[in-house]
Amino acid sequence: MSRFWTLMSGLHQLAGPVTMLLYPLYASVVAIESASKEDDQQWLSYWILYSFLTLMEMLLQPLLEWIPIWYDVKLIAVAWLVLPQFRGAAFIYNKFVREKVIQRYYPGIGGGDHKSSSNAKMKNKLGDLISPKKSS
Repeated sequence: MSRFWTLMSGLHQLAGPVTMLLYPLYASVVAIESASKEDDQQWLSYWILYSFLTLMEMLLQPLLEWIPIWYDVKLIAVAWLVLPQFRGAAFIYNKFVREKVIQRYYPGIGGGDHKSSSNAKMKNKLGDLISPKKSS
């Protein structure tokens, strides 16, 4: 019986990296090579949400250490984000990030029915942030 628990423990430890990193990396490469934009949105959304989750986990680590099932809850949540049957990452991005943040604070992004001048202003603002200042 102890070999069974050793095997189950090993599989449990492998489930996280496989679910959270290996499969998403593989699927992201496949999405880049495909012509469909749907899978691109799914995997870009996943990496945005995974980065946010990792950042929050780093900040809240002292608190999360007291929750014994945190790893299992995270694994289930990430599996929902990753599995193509659910497309959880795209769902979360569309329902919360796009509706609550992007459309509210950056209305020119996303090809909505906003004026193209606001889109050009947004591109200029983003360009000013990204490009280095030229010294005269």
